[in-house]
Amino acid sequence: MLIGLNHITLAVSNVAKSFDFYVNTLGFTPKAKWSRGAYLSLDGLWLCLSADTVLSGEDYTHYAFSVSREDFDEFAARLRATGVTEWKINKSEGKSVYFLDPDGHKLEIHDGDLNSRLMACRDRPYDGMIFF
Repeated sequence: MLIGLNHITLAVSNVAKSFDFYVNTLGFTPKAKWSRGAYLSLDGLWLCLSADTVLSGEDYTHYAFSVSREDFDEFAARLRATGVTEWKINKSEGKSVYFLDPDGHKLEIHDGDLNSRLMACRDRPYDGMIFF
């Protein structure tokens, strides 16, 4: 039986550049680094950066990170000041910024959680939505 998310591994074209982005721009804590990878953490999330060929996806797959409502505007402004590319405009509940990492991985910062999303969906459900 699954008990939770273990880790996320991202293929990166330049370990040093991605390491700098995830540590200095997003605030991950470095745990280990080697020539072809790095281990980082963020509030229990284990992120592995692995040197590899990066294939760009055109789908909606992305990774979202939580930011408190109190810190959201300041963090979003600091993020935008670094010149990140934004790939989507937020149209859902709460505040979000959708942006790309140095290899084009789709990321998001969001100030809500699953409960706030479900509450918003109860007011305006998606087409064919069923609640459990």
